[in-house]
Amino acid sequence: MPPGALAQVLCQLPEMKHPDLLVGCDSFADAGVFRLRADLALVQTLDFFTPVVDDPYTFGQIAAANALSDVYAMGAEPKLVMNIVCYPSKKLGTAALAEILKGGADKVVEAGALIVGGHSVEDDEPKYGLSVTGIVHPDKLITNGGAKVGDSLVLTKPIGSGLVLTALKAKLADAEEVEAAVKSMATLNKDAAAAMLAVGVSAATDITGFGLLGHARELALASGVAVELSFSRVPLLPGALKAAEMGLIPGGAYANRDYVQPGLIISGDTVGDRELDVLCDPQTSGGLLISVSAAKENELLEKLADRGITAAVIGRVIPGKAGEVRLLA
Repeated sequence: MPPGALAQVLCQLPEMKHPDLLVGCDSFADAGVFRLRADLALVQTLDFFTPVVDDPYTFGQIAAANALSDVYAMGAEPKLVMNIVCYPSKKLGTAALAEILKGGADKVVEAGALIVGGHSVEDDEPKYGLSVTGIVHPDKLITNGGAKVGDSLVLTKPIGSGLVLTALKAKLADAEEVEAAVKSMATLNKDAAAAMLAVGVSAATDITGFGLLGHARELALASGVAVELSFSRVPLLPGALKAAEMGLIPGGAYANRDYVQPGLIISGDTVGDRELDVLCDPQTSGGLLISVSAAKENELLEKLADRGITAAVIGRVIPGKAGEVRLLA
């Protein structure tokens, strides 16, 4: 659902309050967090969506990695998982569904978590995802609300998966472009989370459906700061910019642009519509956007590199109106 429409719905719901509710629905957070005792808190999230690739096993992997990502973004460890399945078994049979679930299960095993059940419904359109329960020490919890002025902003995966997948649907994506996008989407954020926990960071969020700019805005809003991003520093998946130049833009990108527009400031005239299309591109199982003190920037990059992650410093946290996003070439 577009972020603006979602906000209009959520504002009509009753506010949930409890002394042990550390993170709820009112903070643009990736997951909910409830403290069980002084040294233990539960982290809960869920996510599911329609197939983004034709191969059912690969779809299962991507959907699972995407759902697990919210727990990693909070610095937590996934423990228990439940499958969410909508599937037209009468029309498609069950062989493909078995492959979807197998792909998801393999990612859950890779994460070190356990599948303990789930729920399925007969539906005309396949959908798959996970409900994930993780744990974290309350003192080690990472939210998107702690970014500090002067912090560096580090991105752990290239963006552009929505553009590449749209090009794939139009049969205009090269095989190597699709392969790179699939590999990125199926990669867990487990190692990225471990690196940021080892270093100690101010804030983090994962980049998914609201696009890089949308999630950067939410981090800025939650933290009460402004952020500055440089397009030239943002790593892109192969074929992403090409797809944008061909006009192969996912519908969600336009909603994301509307969402960030009120607080968006573009410096100069070198950032145009194509660049904004890329930055607002809705991602599936994207990387982590990490806010880290400038003094720890190199240490974080080194620990990410030690785990095989080529991350990039794409901007910084600056003084300004909460939620403002300043965009440079």
